[in-house]
Order: sequence, then C-alpha cells, then structure tokens
Amino acid sequence: MSWQIRIEHSTGYRYASPVVSSYNEARIIPQTGESQLTLEATVRTEPAASTYRYWDYWGTQVTAFDLHTPHTELIVTGRSVVQTAAAPPRPTDVPSWDQLTDDSLADRFVEFVRPTVSTPEHPELRAAALELAAANSPADFLPAVGDWVREKLSYRPGTTEVRTSAVEAWEQGVGVCQDFAHLALVLMRAAGMPARYVSGYLHPSADAEVGETVSGQSHAWVEGWLGTWLGFDPTNGIPTGEPHVVVARGRDYGDVPPMLGVYSGGTSTSLGVTVAVTRLG
Repeated sequence: MSWQIRIEHSTGYRYASPVVSSYNEARIIPQTGESQLTLEATVRTEPAASTYRYWDYWGTQVTAFDLHTPHTELIVTGRSVVQTAAAPPRPTDVPSWDQLTDDSLADRFVEFVRPTVSTPEHPELRAAALELAAANSPADFLPAVGDWVREKLSYRPGTTEVRTSAVEAWEQGVGVCQDFAHLALVLMRAAGMPARYVSGYLHPSADAEVGETVSGQSHAWVEGWLGTWLGFDPTNGIPTGEPHVVVARGRDYGDVPPMLGVYSGGTSTSLGVTVAVTRLG
C-alpha cells in the first residue's frame, strides 16, 4: 500500500532593520529512495531569488540562494508531492549483537556509532542501553528504546531548542520530537547499533481522508541498522510508514536543519513555520 501526499512548508523571518545581504540553505525537499518517490518539488522565496541545488555529504538535497536587495522579511516556501510506502517488513536475517558490535561494522558506520554534541555519552544512559540490549534481541531493541524514551520524556513544545542535547532533555524530562530522536540515538549507539537521525514530515492521521488538507508537522525520528536501515518513530512509538516523509538524514539535528543562513542587518524575529499536508491518494 502507498500514499500520495502533497506538502506545503513555509518558514518566515522579519528583521528589525533592512537586511542588505543574506546567504541561505533550505533542506525541505523530500528524498527519493527505496520506499519514497518525490514526484514534484519547488522552493520559492519572497523576495524572489535565484536558487541552485546540490546534494550534501549526507545525501540531502539542498536549495541554496542569496539576496542582495534590502528586505525586512524573508519567506521560504517548499511545495512537494511525494509517494510513500508502507513500512518494510522486518528482515528475517537480523544481525546478532556480536555482529553489530564487530569492529568491521563499527568502521563501516563510524559516523553513526560515535557520540555527537547533541547525542553525547552519559554513564547512566549507557547503563540503560546495555540493560535494554541484554533484555532484547536487536530486532526488538528499537521498540524497547522507544518505550524507554517515552517513559522518560513528556512531549511539551517550547521547552527545548535546537541546541538542547539529549542529556539535557533527559535531565529536564520534557522535549519535542527532536529530543525524543536524540535520546533514542544515544541509547542505540551506546548499545553498539549504528543509528541515524531522520528529519521530515508527518501526516497526523493514519486514516487520513483523501483530499482533506490538515495541519502537518515537521518531524524527526531514527533509523537503526539491522542488516538494512529500519525506521522507528520514538515520539509516537511506531515504525515509520506511509504518513512519514523523509527529507534528510544525518548524525543529529545539526546535519539536517531545514533553514540555515547568515545575513547582514538587524535582529531577526521568526514569523513561524507552517506545514500543510494533503493526502491525494
């Protein structure tokens, strides 16, 4: 079974005084891959700017642009149509923990087994990870990590920011999807499972009506290596599937920010982010 989803993502900024130069990157175009096909994708800016695209080190399509006319607002809107597929079946030939922690696999996935600024090592989290690994096979480990993370974190928007680390969110006991994903990554990597951060969009209804436009979400989840990459959404405790749209993958949020840029001008105020999603079929 597959879905076809239209997504409109708009991000805006207002400046206290005119900005005379800005250089920007947007990571808001969904990827085409094994279980997802991007049928249409455009990125438009206000004021209008010439854009160019490239693929970064992690395989994310980046839309880059710069502006050199004075402006007090910047709005970036991405529109795309994506076909998504159901979650793949769990592989039957899942590596054992000994195989996952073998040096050759750690070398192959070195970037996805080492800690980062957002997913640092912590002795208590390492102990929790090893306990979960001892009690679960690799195939059952991802759902167990999701359960553990949801026991420790309450979903509460506005309590953390993009620079909040997994340890800080865990100590506070609150966070958003980014924090749930970061904390899951700490546990997965501490147990020896290669793990990567995924950003994208989530349709909020698993039984969405065709043709109905609803408010969607920028979302984050994780993928673990079990002989192949498998996605799991720790915020909602479910495998990824038709409602999940992949935009970017990396070690943590720092590799996949939807908007990144520098400018010369007055202080900026966010006009907010809106995501509208429509199931087309």
